[in-house]
Amino acid sequence: MTTPNKTPPGADPKQLERTGTVREIGSQAVWSLSSCKPGFGVDQLRDDNLETYWQSDGSQPHLVNIQFRRKTTVKTLCIYADYKSDESYTPSKISVRVGNNFHNLQEIRQLELVEPSGWIHVPLTDTHKKPIRTFMIQIAVLANHQNGRDTHMRQIKVYTPVEESSIGKFPRCTTIDFMMYRCIR
Repeated sequence: MTTPNKTPPGADPKQLERTGTVREIGSQAVWSLSSCKPGFGVDQLRDDNLETYWQSDGSQPHLVNIQFRRKTTVKTLCIYADYKSDESYTPSKISVRVGNNFHNLQEIRQLELVEPSGWIHVPLTDTHKKPIRTFMIQIAVLANHQNGRDTHMRQIKVYTPVEESSIGKFPRCTTIDFMMYRCIR
């Protein structure tokens, strides 16, 4: 069991994007759910509105499947949960699994959430603290607070590290000879 990196309530993962070190790649994936009530599905989970949510409609575990078309580097998963609004619908135990497809998923994190309120940042790293490379991420809600049956998740974001480009990283030209040839035509 690991404890997720909690941010202060309301801390927005878009602050990570503003640093220029990560970017959100959820739009590049195909999302599916194990179940949902009509009008409370993937669209609400990905609409950037903290007032809307996915609501499951079936037996546990409740699953969110995120599949990429090619092997993708993933650094962080951000989940928004709000115990005050959702009470018994709030997840209390979550499993994060990765793999190439549904048949070879491996659990890499299991989280215990105690009345979460705000963004939960879950680092997805291997044993060497490097971001994982995967075709698929599965988030499984194993239990809810107060033994609730269905679950609410308000938002999920998936982040990849931004690779630095070597273009534009030339040494400074300090002599007249270098300056003469500093631009490429």
